[in-house]
Amino acid sequence: MKKLILFITILFSLNVSFASYILIPMDAESQKNHLKAYGITYWVLEQKGEAYWLLNYRGGSFAFKYAEPIERKCKVRGVSYKVITNGEFARIRNEIASPEVNQEVMKLEKVPKIAVYTPEYNTRGEKIQPWDDAVTMVLTYAEIPFDKIYDRQVLENKLAEYDWLHLHHEDFTGQYGKFYKSYKDYKWYKENQRRQEELAKSLGFKKVSKLKLAVVKKIKEYVGAGGFLFAMCSATDTYDIALAAENTDICDKMYDYDPMDPNAQSKLVFKNTFAFENFQLVTNPYEYEFSSIDNRKRKIKPKEDYFTLFEFSAKWDPVPTMLTQNHTRVIKGFMGQTTAFKKNQIKSDVLIMGDLKVENEARYIHSNYGKGFWTFYGGHDPEDYRHYIGDPPTDLSLHPNSPGYRLILNNILFPAARKKKHKT
Repeated sequence: MKKLILFITILFSLNVSFASYILIPMDAESQKNHLKAYGITYWVLEQKGEAYWLLNYRGGSFAFKYAEPIERKCKVRGVSYKVITNGEFARIRNEIASPEVNQEVMKLEKVPKIAVYTPEYNTRGEKIQPWDDAVTMVLTYAEIPFDKIYDRQVLENKLAEYDWLHLHHEDFTGQYGKFYKSYKDYKWYKENQRRQEELAKSLGFKKVSKLKLAVVKKIKEYVGAGGFLFAMCSATDTYDIALAAENTDICDKMYDYDPMDPNAQSKLVFKNTFAFENFQLVTNPYEYEFSSIDNRKRKIKPKEDYFTLFEFSAKWDPVPTMLTQNHTRVIKGFMGQTTAFKKNQIKSDVLIMGDLKVENEARYIHSNYGKGFWTFYGGHDPEDYRHYIGDPPTDLSLHPNSPGYRLILNNILFPAARKKKHKT
């Protein structure tokens, strides 16, 4: 019996010695927790481990040089994995290298330092704004570290310390989300406005809209210098609206105590924007909408609301290929203050990566600016179709295989890879 145990132990040791890689499959059938798999990959990079992203191979799988702590981490976090030999990994790489298959091996070379743009009072644990941030939630669930920053840090040039910046449910036009009609008497609305005005004054601005304009211009400089910007929900269109409205006042008196410029529409400068052009402002201060960018008159039924990811050449267009890695090409839609982008108001050099053709709308778009990149993703919460103010946060442990949240995490790992600009 002792000899048998010794034999099994030696055999196991020899097997591990030959099993030189850990493969984390990301297809629908094999992976128990897609979201935490990204956290494992980030952790490996933190430990200066060797990491590979196998684009279009079994749903965009990951592979690492074998180390017992990685295997243990996969077990603890409930991530499916397989230990394979050097020979097996070489075979996979040869298979991927074939010009006949749309796949590529992308080596991940650095740990992206991540910043989430959120009000300063949220960093102190206060819950003034009654909504949640899908990116903050998925980063926390995947166990990926991040810092919180806001206007003060942006204007102090702290963005240069980060590779990746996230913007979510933010109104960069200075109109407080245009919640005035429904929520002007609520304590949270009044407190948020008071604190925003206090912050603007402390930073030398007479209006919140002027502060936000300075912030979006700083972020634009950050991207131009090589940073990566990812925005969701109202942070997408209000970002561009603020840039376009640099030379005019689009805020009515309940937002900045004086009337808006009646000629504001004609003074918009579309060459300043990242993504959108030729849009019309919604000038009614009581209407819960900023502009014509958002496809607000959608006729699709919730049960039929799905958008499709485009397929790109992994070998020739690795950037959009990375950003669209998933175990399905069809993604369940979800609403937000900004849900989807009208295609006829998207600039011609912007890459559409996901759309709903029956509504002629884009849901997921990307391009480069200067040395950097940006991605806009419509909607608020990929696993809550219509998330209302005050609703409880989504429990991601109930959605460990969410394809909508995977798109967010693709953007998290994107700065870790060596890449080139997509072809336009």
